[in-house]
Amino acid sequence: MKVLAKTMSFSLALILTFTALTYVLPQMKGEAPEDTDVDVAALTMDSFISLGEYLYLGKGACTLCHNDLGRAPDLLALDVVSTSLERIGSPRYQGNATDAAGYVRESMLDPNIYVVTGFGKKGSDDTESPMPAIDKPPIQLSAVEISAIIAYLQAKDGNPVTVALPAQRPASLVAANEKTEPAKLVLAQNAEEAIAKYGCAACHAVLDTEASIGPSLNDVGKRLTIDQIRDSIIAPNAIIAEGYPPVMPDLSENMLVKELELIVRFLAEQTGDQP
Repeated sequence: MKVLAKTMSFSLALILTFTALTYVLPQMKGEAPEDTDVDVAALTMDSFISLGEYLYLGKGACTLCHNDLGRAPDLLALDVVSTSLERIGSPRYQGNATDAAGYVRESMLDPNIYVVTGFGKKGSDDTESPMPAIDKPPIQLSAVEISAIIAYLQAKDGNPVTVALPAQRPASLVAANEKTEPAKLVLAQNAEEAIAKYGCAACHAVLDTEASIGPSLNDVGKRLTIDQIRDSIIAPNAIIAEGYPPVMPDLSENMLVKELELIVRFLAEQTGDQP
């Protein structure tokens, strides 16, 4: 009887522990980020530009790389319009834009169309950009949000804004409410896919990249426990690594638990000793 009682007590404690964990660990569903709630009818150009600034500094995560740390061109220090026109005239430009707004939009949707010299992925000879497409996970901006950022980048230097105000409710919002079939969720199948999906290599040295915006992840398994690695993803700004800016976005709300664990377990094995 004593053995049976001990066994039941242990089983009950185990069940309670796992139940508690389901409340502690965020229930990350992997759904696309919600579009910014915009009252299109009430938009003025000034408020549209302000929305673009808000997105550029926040949800768009643009300042993670476009800053004065040298990871990508510092757009706030450049006249984006004149710089865009110069790049359109470059023989290295592979796009179809004829004006600055078109070039910026192309660059956000397909960053490989023109890679600024010195800012490409290591070993790509500046033909491949480390920047993720802004309309895809993990950032996934809507067409209206992208246009707002372009308007802001035009206006910040006193240039005329050529992006038109949206004339109707964003199609992405309509689709979210009206379509009958749910969008298919693309689940990363391994750690490498998950790291690429969430743009980890844009700021961290990991796999075959040497980014330095954030701490290197190639030896993180020596510095942090597996629980600390998990916590640093779930709450990235709770503890900031010394010498690095607090710019990591919170990706946990849009990440499946399986993807989180793929990344966490992979990073826990990175000790810097790998060949």
